[in-house]
Amino acid sequence: MARQHDIRIRLETLNEIGQALTSQRDFDGLMERIAEAARAFTQADGVTFYRKDGDELSFDLLRNLSLGMHQGGSASERVDLPRIPLHLKDGRENHSLVVAHAALTGQTVNVADAYSEPGFDFSGTRAFDKRTGYRSRSFLTVPMKDHAGEVIGVLQLLNAQGPGGRSRAFTDADRELVESLASQAAIALNNRRLIDQMAELFESLIKLINTALDEKSPYTGGHCERVPELTMMLAEAAANTGQGPLAGFSMSEADRYELKIAGLLHDCGKITTPVHVVDKATKLETLFDRIHLVDTRFEVLLRDVEIAHLKGEIDAATRAARCAQLRADREFLRRANIGGEFMRDEDVAEIERIAAYRWCGPDGKEQSFLGEEEAMNLKIRRGTLNAAEREIINNHIVMTLRMLEALPWPAHLRKVPEYAGGHHERMDGKGYPRGLKREQMSVPARVMGIADVFEALTAPDRPYKNAKSLSESLTILGRMKVDGHIDPDLFDVFLRERVYLEYSRRFLDPRQIDHIDWARIPGVDASLAALLTATEAKP
Repeated sequence: MARQHDIRIRLETLNEIGQALTSQRDFDGLMERIAEAARAFTQADGVTFYRKDGDELSFDLLRNLSLGMHQGGSASERVDLPRIPLHLKDGRENHSLVVAHAALTGQTVNVADAYSEPGFDFSGTRAFDKRTGYRSRSFLTVPMKDHAGEVIGVLQLLNAQGPGGRSRAFTDADRELVESLASQAAIALNNRRLIDQMAELFESLIKLINTALDEKSPYTGGHCERVPELTMMLAEAAANTGQGPLAGFSMSEADRYELKIAGLLHDCGKITTPVHVVDKATKLETLFDRIHLVDTRFEVLLRDVEIAHLKGEIDAATRAARCAQLRADREFLRRANIGGEFMRDEDVAEIERIAAYRWCGPDGKEQSFLGEEEAMNLKIRRGTLNAAEREIINNHIVMTLRMLEALPWPAHLRKVPEYAGGHHERMDGKGYPRGLKREQMSVPARVMGIADVFEALTAPDRPYKNAKSLSESLTILGRMKVDGHIDPDLFDVFLRERVYLEYSRRFLDPRQIDHIDWARIPGVDASLAALLTATEAKP
């Protein structure tokens, strides 16, 4: 009865270990759980785990209770022992070492006493014993095979303990239990490895998409790398803040990974956006900058003035005045073509005045100096994109959502489309593509919105603008808080937890990090301004 009870307890323990193995995510932790379970089953004094790495076995974990050795796995001390080759230099299989033999044959080896075992080379064991004063006696060496029958590692147990703490040989029952555990554990280890490989492949495919975007346009590649970084920095700060409305916000490791993936994919829809729209550096640029065509027309008008003067139709003073006006108009259009944050009504009127000039084109017919489409583009009040082009750019987020929602996301990544697709929404519901309001959006989605804006403001690699300084960027971001564009609580965390400064020191040109007058930043109340002023570090 006692023996049956012992077997039942062992089987129950084995079942519990099996369930634990399926839930363990950390490879080192999984390996330790396997080794400790095997040691406990057999009452062994020591256990070693060897991982098969190509044509070698590496020491991944070493435990010895009597010697107090705890190396590898989660321990801070690594196992500092040479790898064991499975083949000798002449190509022959290395059957002299028991662990190599077990790995090569897939067979368990049970040695009662290493000192009297004739079949294997235990000289290294004897040297270890001489150095430490230990007495290695019994060895149980069990290969770990995955579902395909491939050996992925070897578990070796040392000195089973008998009555009075004396070493004994491992029994057949010990062997059967450890083989059962090793089989179960090998599958768990292999599954963990396959999961890790699939995750690595998945992230590599994401990076491949971003590389394609980078090749398509050098102005988007850096953005796809920096936004995820800033997203995670702000999310961590929000999770760690101990005050304000976000004090209860937290993230698990799974939440972090989900947000990281969303950050990496947030602009994947831009792969469908035409390059000439993404890279439009000036208002008149399509496949080339048409301002040069406008320059040619000015040259025609200047020529006509010269001809009129030579014919005596105008005097020298009129000639000089007209030429000066044309040159001034040309410089004005060149400046207007660059684009900016704001175009005045007076500037729009100037463009309309110049557009009304008449000139003779290549066909000899008189026509307006600027075509309707050219004038419309030059009168763009903010940036370089007209309404149609802005719609094309905005469509990238629609495509991002469409692409991401078409994927069969596993449960732990099901929020990726929501997070990635929400970075152009506004807190007041005036954003796109869905017009969501603040209360309809999760905190991570709102985090990504701030990260996307701040990166764009400070980025040096945009074709249509120069990188803004830190103070300019925070001023614009503050206005966006006041206007209901970005989340006000996250904006406060962004400042209070110094996320803006950490990001700036990592990614901005030092010349962009200027002094900030916090009293002049919109959306910053007096108490926060005082705190930031008191703690502001030197750039």
